Parts: sequence; structure tokens; C-alpha cells
Amino acid sequence: MTLRLALAQLNPKVGDLAGNAARIRRFRDAAARTADLVVFPELSVVGYPPEDLVLRPAFVDAAAGVLRALEAESSTDTPGIVVGLPWRVDGRLYNAAALVDRGRTLISLKHELPNYGVFDEKRVFSPGPLPEPVPFRGVRIGLPICEDVWFPEVPLHLTARGAEILIVPNGSPFEAEKFHARLELARSRAAESGLSLAYVNQVGGQDELVFDGGSFVMNSDGALGCLMPFWREAVAFTRWSQVTGRFRCEGHAQWTAQPRLAS
Repeated sequence: MTLRLALAQLNPKVGDLAGNAARIRRFRDAAARTADLVVFPELSVVGYPPEDLVLRPAFVDAAAGVLRALEAESSTDTPGIVVGLPWRVDGRLYNAAALVDRGRTLISLKHELPNYGVFDEKRVFSPGPLPEPVPFRGVRIGLPICEDVWFPEVPLHLTARGAEILIVPNGSPFEAEKFHARLELARSRAAESGLSLAYVNQVGGQDELVFDGGSFVMNSDGALGCLMPFWREAVAFTRWSQVTGRFRCEGHAQWTAQPRLAS
């Protein structure tokens, strides 16, 4: 079995729901013939970090409206997508990843919330339960979100529950030498879980934060399967093959600059 993943390294703008949705559609449509699933960064619908905007019920409702529109557009002729947005459940607000495919949406909630340095997610989000793998066209996908892979608990739980691949949406800001830390972190999680992972980071800036991109694939044996450019929007098309029930990124993954809007 093979799986074609497009890694969409996006520059979302905080609060610009219409603009972010247009970017998501542009990348999705550009991958229509070359990908089964297009993966976007953390909170890509609203931009990261959204801070107090997510405390406005109308803003959260508008983000959910974007997700409903994307779901309505999905069909057997379009690739699936993974997007991020704030998600309300029983009065609590979560940082969520949504897998949209063929008229259906499955939600995975962020378990580990960073609350140090420039991060204060515990102030606006509730921690989700340990996530379960989500099914996608015969593949069981684990969707740990950013901080979820900085600790072994979530990846190991997903592995125990039958995940065959880890897809990690990120909003990881630039720091000197941080990219090497990301690689070693991913290598550790891959070794512990036995699963290859795709790490999809955003680019751009928000207030005092800048995001450097550098998305990548780490195979379960610690080999780098794909490395995307820094400081620019881009999409990488990767091909994965199933080996003994789990997936590995095979061959040389190509990346291209961001697709243009039609004139």
C-alpha cells in the first residue's frame, strides 16, 4: 500500500479566516492530482498564536464555519486535508487538528499545552485527552500536535492504539539551534514509537515571534526522508510505502514554491 502526502508549509495570518481559507484551498487544489492527503500547520485556519481571539465565541464559531465549508467541498475527487483550529466541546476550548475527507471530519485534540517562554496555551485552551488514531483511506494516522511530540507519552499511546504513521502539525517559532533540537526530538520519538513522522511547520511572523518552516520527514530508522526550505511557503510531495504494517517515506521528496492564485 502507498500513501501520497503533501506537506503544506503555510504562512497563515492571525485572525484572517478568509485569507487563511483561501491559502488552504490553493494548496489543496494544487495537490489534487499528486496527493491523497495535504497537511497544514497547527491552527492554520486562524493563525498561530491566536491569543485572546479564541476567547471570543463568534471567532471560534467562524473558524468552525470555515471547517464546515471545507468539509462540504471535499469529495472522492479531492485530496483529504489536515487543518488546525480552536474547537469547542461541552463548553471547553481545545487546540485541535481536523482531518477532512470525503464529506467527513475527524477531530484530534492537543494533549500537551506549552506554558513557558513565549507560550501560554493553558490560559486559553484545555488539554485534550490522549488522542486516538484517525482512519484515512485504510491507514490509521496519529495526529499529535506540536508539543505532543516533545514528550513520549502521546506518540507511544498512539502506537499502542494502532497508529501506522505520525503526522505532526506545528507552530514552532524560530530560535538559534532549535532546528537541530527538532530533528533530534523527532528522531527520539520515531525510535521510541517505531513510527515515521511528518513534521509540518509554519512560516512567517506574528508580533515578536517568527516561524522558520523547515518542515521535514523523519523515518522510523532515524533517516531524514524530506527537508523543506526555511523562511518561505512551499509544498512538498512525498510518497510513503507500507512496510510490516507501518509507513516509510521512500525516495526523494520534491518541493515546490507556493502555488499562485489564478488571475
